[in-house]
Amino acid sequence: MAGSPVPMSIHLLPVDPLLHVFSFVDFRSLARCAQVCRRFRHLAEHETLWKSHCRMCWLLEQLPARQTWRGLFQDTYRDLGRYVTVYAPLKRTWLDLEEFLKNHCPSLMATLKGGATEQMLHAVEEKIGRILPEDLRCSLRIHNGQMLKGTGLMGSVAISYHHRSECLLDVETAMQGYSQQRRLIDSLPLTFCTRTGLTQYIALSDVGGRARGNVFYHSPNQTDSEICDAFLTGRHFSEWFMEYVRNVVGRKYPLIGEEIFRYMETGNVARTGSISVSVSTAFLPEFSFIHPPHYSFSYRIRS
Repeated sequence: MAGSPVPMSIHLLPVDPLLHVFSFVDFRSLARCAQVCRRFRHLAEHETLWKSHCRMCWLLEQLPARQTWRGLFQDTYRDLGRYVTVYAPLKRTWLDLEEFLKNHCPSLMATLKGGATEQMLHAVEEKIGRILPEDLRCSLRIHNGQMLKGTGLMGSVAISYHHRSECLLDVETAMQGYSQQRRLIDSLPLTFCTRTGLTQYIALSDVGGRARGNVFYHSPNQTDSEICDAFLTGRHFSEWFMEYVRNVVGRKYPLIGEEIFRYMETGNVARTGSISVSVSTAFLPEFSFIHPPHYSFSYRIRS
């Protein structure tokens, strides 16, 4: 009928409103929009949209010469696409830690290794017959642990007769310590203290009362040698690593020299006249047991 209004459809919207709508969709939906029609395809390839996704997914801020943001996203996705759901928070955590180490612990920063390759990770998985958790894999792609020299990245504890300092292991060294012993079956070392041998493990399967991805300290059962007790330090790698880094960069742990000590600062201070005393604690899993219950702590007192 003459004069009848034309039904409104989203594909009839002007360019600017459409681009605004497209800015709210994720990269997968944006790729699907490009398949709807020629106009949508042209708009879905707009550089501002892919610049946003490069920032959001890969934390990329600089565009290489003779490259487009869409092309940069595609190239990065081909390399790291399997980690797209975990990459950004882990990368941000590593960047925060790197910045802290550069400013406060340059010698510790110098021990960090570059990222592992997919080929290296596949080779390790084939060797041990288990698939690594995705968040652990992603972190290894960013930094493949640290060199086993100097102080440990994952913190230290010192008492008069004992000093532990846990290094974050690279995947090749961790593979050498992979355990198929009955009490530690499918457990991959994450950290290692070269002085004491203390190790944190990550479970690669649901076994021994642990869920896949759990991070824990092994604790010998003093009442039944067939049972492996464990002090759980993280439900999965991301939780374990990011919580630790938050405490480090938030100055919850004291720095002595260029060494990070695992004494948790509570902020509680006792004052008597002109004297102030604060106490911080660190758990000692190497001297603790679940069966029978016995828990050891180290205290740092400052006045």
